[in-house]
Amino acid sequence: MRIFLDANVLVSVLNKEYPLFTFSSRIVSLASSPAYEVYTSPICLAIAFYFAEKKHKAVLAKQKIDLLCNYLNIAPNSAPGVGYTLQNKSIHDFEDGLEYYAAKENKCHCIITENTGDFYFSELEVLTCKDFFEKYMVKS
Repeated sequence: MRIFLDANVLVSVLNKEYPLFTFSSRIVSLASSPAYEVYTSPICLAIAFYFAEKKHKAVLAKQKIDLLCNYLNIAPNSAPGVGYTLQNKSIHDFEDGLEYYAAKENKCHCIITENTGDFYFSELEVLTCKDFFEKYMVKS
């Protein structure tokens, strides 16, 4: 399964933001499982770095981002994705559109975010960390 992580999921991991960290860290750890391909985008990494730098300063924030990049797949923000975002009249937040098309172009099955309403236009499944955890990771 291919999953795309929004910036807020990365921020919660980098800054150990509880209670979300309980779920987000487990989801990021799926990158080491052969059953999952975990993606994010350069824009999400930039946003996550910004918030990690505020808490940990630049050197440690870069180290944390570097560590994440060793495990996650980076879905490029493509020129066609920019065009699709601009052409899609239902997308009002440019950054969310870029993330969406990065996920879609890399054939992700879902987007994991704490702001599910930001992706109201998505044809992909959009879940919070907790919802993803309960739906896909907890064995009944």
